[in-house]
Amino acid sequence: MIFLKRIGIFLLTNLLVMTAISIIVNLIGLPMDGMWGLLILCSLFGMGGSLISLLISKSMAKWSYKVKLIQPGNSGTREATLYNSIDAMARERGIRTPEVGIYQSRDANAFATGASQNSALIAFSSGIIDHLNDDELAAVAGHELSHITSGDMVTMTLLMGVVNTFVMFFARVIAFFIDNALRDNRGGGLGFFGYIMVVTLLQNGLMLLAYIPISAYSRFREFRADAGAANLTGAVPMIEALKKINLAYAPDKRTDSYAMAKINNRRRVSLFSTHPSVEARINKLQEMI
Repeated sequence: MIFLKRIGIFLLTNLLVMTAISIIVNLIGLPMDGMWGLLILCSLFGMGGSLISLLISKSMAKWSYKVKLIQPGNSGTREATLYNSIDAMARERGIRTPEVGIYQSRDANAFATGASQNSALIAFSSGIIDHLNDDELAAVAGHELSHITSGDMVTMTLLMGVVNTFVMFFARVIAFFIDNALRDNRGGGLGFFGYIMVVTLLQNGLMLLAYIPISAYSRFREFRADAGAANLTGAVPMIEALKKINLAYAPDKRTDSYAMAKINNRRRVSLFSTHPSVEARINKLQEMI
Protein backbone atom coordinates (compact mmCIF):
# COMPACT_ATOMS: atom_id res chain seq x y z
CA MET A 1 0.00 0.00 0.00
CA ILE A 2 2.81 2.42 0.92
CA PHE A 3 4.67 1.47 -2.28
CA LEU A 4 1.57 2.16 -4.41
CA LYS A 5 1.07 5.48 -2.64
CA ARG A 6 4.66 6.51 -3.41
CA ILE A 7 4.29 5.49 -7.06
CA GLY A 8 1.10 7.55 -7.22
CA ILE A 9 2.87 10.59 -5.78
CA PHE A 10 5.77 10.16 -8.23
CA LEU A 11 3.38 9.89 -11.17
CA LEU A 12 1.37 12.91 -10.08
CA THR A 13 4.53 14.99 -9.52
CA ASN A 14 5.89 14.18 -12.97
CA LEU A 15 2.53 14.79 -14.57
CA LEU A 16 2.37 18.24 -12.97
CA VAL A 17 5.95 19.03 -14.01
CA MET A 18 5.30 17.95 -17.59
CA THR A 19 2.06 19.94 -17.70
CA ALA A 20 3.83 23.04 -16.39
CA ILE A 21 6.63 22.56 -18.92
CA SER A 22 4.10 22.29 -21.72
CA ILE A 23 2.36 25.49 -20.62
CA ILE A 24 5.65 27.41 -20.48
CA VAL A 25 6.67 26.02 -23.87
CA ASN A 26 3.49 27.39 -25.38
CA LEU A 27 3.88 30.75 -23.63
CA ILE A 28 7.50 31.44 -24.59
CA GLY A 29 7.53 29.58 -27.88
CA LEU A 30 10.38 27.14 -27.23
CA PRO A 31 10.14 23.93 -29.25
CA MET A 32 9.64 20.95 -26.98
CA ASP A 33 11.62 18.75 -29.35
CA GLY A 34 14.67 21.01 -29.12
CA MET A 35 17.36 19.85 -26.70
CA TRP A 36 18.36 23.40 -25.80
CA GLY A 37 14.77 24.33 -25.15
CA LEU A 38 14.32 21.30 -22.90
CA LEU A 39 17.57 22.08 -21.05
CA ILE A 40 16.48 25.69 -20.48
CA LEU A 41 13.12 24.58 -19.15
CA CYS A 42 14.69 21.98 -16.87
CA SER A 43 17.07 24.63 -15.54
CA LEU A 44 14.12 26.94 -14.86
CA PHE A 45 12.43 24.25 -12.81
CA GLY A 46 15.62 22.83 -11.26
CA MET A 47 17.32 26.09 -10.33
CA GLY A 48 14.09 27.99 -9.82
CA GLY A 49 12.71 25.47 -7.36
CA SER A 50 15.95 25.40 -5.38
CA LEU A 51 16.20 29.20 -5.25
CA ILE A 52 12.59 29.55 -4.12
CA SER A 53 13.25 26.98 -1.38
CA LEU A 54 16.26 29.02 -0.26
CA LEU A 55 14.32 32.29 -0.22
CA ILE A 56 11.54 30.88 1.94
CA SER A 57 13.75 28.58 4.06
CA LYS A 58 13.89 30.87 7.09
CA SER A 59 10.16 31.49 7.16
CA MET A 60 9.42 27.81 6.64
CA ALA A 61 11.79 26.81 9.47
CA LYS A 62 10.11 29.23 11.87
CA TRP A 63 6.67 27.94 10.89
CA SER A 64 7.36 24.20 10.78
CA TYR A 65 9.44 24.13 13.98
CA LYS A 66 7.43 26.81 15.81
CA VAL A 67 10.69 28.60 16.55
CA LYS A 68 10.47 31.10 19.42
CA LEU A 69 12.91 33.92 18.72
CA ILE A 70 15.22 35.18 21.45
CA GLN A 71 14.86 38.91 21.78
CA PRO A 72 18.08 40.91 22.35
CA GLY A 73 18.31 42.86 25.58
CA ASN A 74 16.84 40.25 27.92
CA SER A 75 19.67 40.02 30.44
CA GLY A 76 20.30 37.41 33.10
CA THR A 77 19.09 34.34 31.20
CA ARG A 78 20.88 31.52 29.38
CA GLU A 79 19.09 32.53 26.20
CA ALA A 80 20.47 36.05 26.52
CA THR A 81 23.97 34.68 27.07
CA LEU A 82 23.62 32.55 23.95
CA TYR A 83 22.33 35.48 21.90
CA ASN A 84 25.15 37.74 23.10
CA SER A 85 27.79 35.15 22.19
CA ILE A 86 26.35 34.86 18.68
CA ASP A 87 26.17 38.64 18.40
CA ALA A 88 29.86 38.93 19.37
CA MET A 89 30.93 36.22 16.90
CA ALA A 90 28.86 37.76 14.11
CA ARG A 91 30.51 41.13 14.71
CA GLU A 92 33.92 39.43 14.63
CA ARG A 93 33.08 37.84 11.28
CA GLY A 94 31.64 41.08 9.92
CA ILE A 95 28.05 39.99 9.31
CA ARG A 96 24.68 41.03 10.65
CA THR A 97 23.65 39.10 13.77
CA PRO A 98 21.39 36.22 12.72
CA GLU A 99 18.00 35.73 14.27
CA VAL A 100 18.32 33.23 17.11
CA GLY A 101 15.52 30.96 18.26
CA ILE A 102 14.59 27.84 20.17
CA TYR A 103 12.22 25.07 19.13
CA GLN A 104 10.78 22.30 21.28
CA SER A 105 12.42 18.91 20.71
CA ARG A 106 14.04 16.23 22.89
CA ASP A 107 16.71 15.82 20.23
CA ALA A 108 19.89 17.75 21.04
CA ASN A 109 20.37 19.58 17.76
CA ALA A 110 20.73 22.93 16.02
CA PHE A 111 20.72 24.25 12.47
CA ALA A 112 21.21 27.42 10.44
CA THR A 113 19.18 28.52 7.46
CA GLY A 114 18.48 31.64 5.44
CA ALA A 115 18.95 33.16 2.01
CA SER A 116 22.13 35.13 2.78
CA GLN A 117 24.75 35.87 5.41
CA ASN A 118 22.82 38.91 6.57
CA SER A 119 19.41 37.25 6.59
CA ALA A 120 19.95 34.05 8.53
CA LEU A 121 18.45 32.11 11.41
CA ILE A 122 20.17 29.87 13.93
CA ALA A 123 17.73 27.56 15.71
CA PHE A 124 18.49 25.45 18.78
CA SER A 125 16.38 22.60 20.12
CA SER A 126 15.23 22.76 23.72
CA GLY A 127 17.09 19.45 24.15
CA ILE A 128 20.45 20.96 23.25
CA ILE A 129 19.83 23.91 25.59
CA ASP A 130 19.16 21.46 28.43
CA HIS A 131 22.20 19.23 27.85
CA LEU A 132 25.02 21.67 27.04
CA ASN A 133 26.67 24.33 29.18
CA ASP A 134 27.17 27.91 27.98
CA ASP A 135 30.65 27.33 26.51
CA GLU A 136 29.47 24.27 24.60
CA LEU A 137 26.40 26.10 23.30
CA ALA A 138 28.67 28.91 22.13
CA ALA A 139 30.75 26.33 20.24
CA VAL A 140 27.62 24.96 18.55
CA ALA A 141 26.63 28.53 17.71
CA GLY A 142 30.10 29.03 16.20
CA HIS A 143 29.59 25.91 14.10
CA GLU A 144 26.28 27.21 12.74
CA LEU A 145 27.68 30.70 12.23
CA SER A 146 30.52 29.17 10.21
CA HIS A 147 27.95 27.57 7.93
CA ILE A 148 26.47 31.02 7.42
CA THR A 149 29.75 32.88 6.79
CA SER A 150 30.96 30.13 4.44
CA GLY A 151 27.80 30.51 2.37
CA ASP A 152 26.96 26.83 2.78
CA MET A 153 23.21 27.30 2.34
CA VAL A 154 23.69 29.15 -0.96
CA THR A 155 26.30 26.68 -2.21
CA MET A 156 24.09 23.71 -1.39
CA THR A 157 21.16 25.42 -3.12
CA LEU A 158 23.18 25.99 -6.29
CA LEU A 159 24.47 22.41 -6.16
CA MET A 160 20.96 21.02 -5.75
CA GLY A 161 19.71 23.29 -8.53
CA VAL A 162 22.34 22.01 -10.96
CA VAL A 163 21.65 18.41 -9.94
CA ASN A 164 17.88 18.84 -10.29
CA THR A 165 18.33 20.43 -13.71
CA PHE A 166 20.45 17.66 -15.18
CA VAL A 167 18.50 14.85 -13.51
CA MET A 168 15.29 16.19 -15.08
CA PHE A 169 17.01 16.75 -18.42
CA PHE A 170 18.80 13.42 -18.79
CA ALA A 171 15.81 11.45 -17.51
CA ARG A 172 13.68 12.89 -20.31
CA VAL A 173 16.38 12.55 -22.96
CA ILE A 174 16.99 8.89 -22.08
CA ALA A 175 13.24 8.22 -21.99
CA PHE A 176 12.94 9.88 -25.43
CA PHE A 177 15.55 7.54 -26.93
CA ILE A 178 13.96 4.50 -25.27
CA ASP A 179 10.61 5.56 -26.69
CA ASN A 180 12.09 5.93 -30.19
CA ALA A 181 13.89 2.57 -29.95
CA LEU A 182 10.58 0.83 -29.21
CA ARG A 183 8.77 2.40 -32.17
CA ASP A 184 8.32 0.81 -35.58
CA ASN A 185 6.24 1.43 -38.67
CA ARG A 186 3.11 0.38 -36.80
CA GLY A 187 3.70 2.80 -33.94
CA GLY A 188 4.45 1.43 -30.50
CA GLY A 189 6.78 3.20 -28.12
CA LEU A 190 6.29 3.75 -24.43
CA GLY A 191 2.98 5.51 -24.61
CA PHE A 192 1.97 8.41 -22.37
CA PHE A 193 1.85 6.59 -19.03
CA GLY A 194 4.81 4.39 -19.91
CA TYR A 195 6.86 7.50 -20.66
CA ILE A 196 5.92 9.04 -17.31
CA MET A 197 6.83 5.83 -15.49
CA VAL A 198 10.22 5.57 -17.23
CA VAL A 199 11.00 9.24 -16.53
CA THR A 200 10.04 8.73 -12.88
CA LEU A 201 12.29 5.68 -12.50
CA LEU A 202 15.17 7.38 -14.29
CA GLN A 203 14.87 10.54 -12.18
CA ASN A 204 14.96 8.58 -8.96
CA GLY A 205 17.90 6.45 -10.12
CA LEU A 206 19.89 9.44 -11.34
CA MET A 207 19.11 11.39 -8.17
CA LEU A 208 20.32 8.48 -6.07
CA LEU A 209 23.66 8.59 -7.90
CA ALA A 210 23.79 12.39 -7.63
CA TYR A 211 23.43 12.18 -3.85
CA ILE A 212 26.90 10.61 -3.61
CA PRO A 213 28.79 13.86 -4.47
CA ILE A 214 26.14 15.96 -2.69
CA SER A 215 26.63 13.94 0.49
CA ALA A 216 30.42 14.14 0.15
CA TYR A 217 30.20 17.94 0.02
CA SER A 218 27.85 17.94 3.00
CA ARG A 219 30.35 15.92 5.04
CA PHE A 220 33.14 18.30 4.02
CA ARG A 221 31.18 21.34 5.14
CA GLU A 222 30.51 19.75 8.55
CA PHE A 223 34.26 19.30 9.09
CA ARG A 224 34.80 22.90 7.95
CA ALA A 225 32.10 24.26 10.26
CA ASP A 226 33.60 22.32 13.20
CA ALA A 227 36.97 23.93 12.44
CA GLY A 228 35.27 27.34 12.22
CA ALA A 229 33.73 26.81 15.66
CA ALA A 230 37.13 25.77 17.04
CA ASN A 231 38.68 28.98 15.69
CA LEU A 232 35.95 31.06 17.31
CA THR A 233 35.55 29.35 20.69
CA GLY A 234 38.32 26.75 20.94
CA ALA A 235 38.42 23.10 19.94
CA VAL A 236 37.75 21.66 23.42
CA PRO A 237 34.23 23.14 23.86
CA MET A 238 33.30 21.89 20.38
CA ILE A 239 34.60 18.40 21.20
CA GLU A 240 32.65 18.31 24.46
CA ALA A 241 29.54 19.60 22.69
CA LEU A 242 29.74 16.82 20.10
CA LYS A 243 30.15 14.18 22.81
CA LYS A 244 27.10 15.41 24.72
CA ILE A 245 25.02 15.81 21.55
CA ASN A 246 25.86 12.27 20.56
CA LEU A 247 24.86 10.89 23.98
CA ALA A 248 21.64 12.91 24.04
CA TYR A 249 20.52 11.77 20.60
CA ALA A 250 16.75 11.38 20.39
CA PRO A 251 15.49 11.24 16.79
CA ASP A 252 12.75 13.69 15.95
CA LYS A 253 9.61 11.92 14.73
CA ARG A 254 8.57 14.76 12.45
CA THR A 255 9.35 14.67 8.72
CA ASP A 256 12.60 16.54 8.77
CA SER A 257 13.49 18.57 5.67
CA TYR A 258 16.30 20.23 7.65
CA ALA A 259 18.13 17.01 8.56
CA MET A 260 21.05 17.86 6.26
CA ALA A 261 21.42 21.27 7.89
CA LYS A 262 21.45 20.02 11.48
CA ILE A 263 24.64 19.65 13.49
CA ASN A 264 23.89 16.00 14.28
CA ASN A 265 22.56 13.25 12.04
CA ARG A 266 22.99 9.68 13.24
CA ARG A 267 22.25 7.83 10.01
CA ARG A 268 24.64 4.99 9.22
CA VAL A 269 27.88 6.27 7.70
CA SER A 270 28.00 5.49 3.97
CA LEU A 271 28.47 7.16 0.59
CA PHE A 272 25.06 8.75 1.15
CA SER A 273 25.77 10.08 4.67
CA THR A 274 25.37 13.85 4.95
CA HIS A 275 27.38 13.93 8.20
CA PRO A 276 30.69 12.33 9.18
CA SER A 277 30.73 10.14 12.25
CA VAL A 278 31.07 11.96 15.56
CA GLU A 279 34.31 10.05 16.15
CA ALA A 280 35.82 11.35 12.90
CA ARG A 281 34.77 14.91 13.72
CA ILE A 282 36.29 14.72 17.19
CA ASN A 283 39.54 13.31 15.77
CA LYS A 284 39.78 16.25 13.37
CA LEU A 285 39.17 18.72 16.19
CA GLN A 286 41.76 17.10 18.42
CA GLU A 287 44.34 17.85 15.73
CA MET A 288 43.64 21.55 16.34
CA ILE A 289 44.41 21.46 20.07
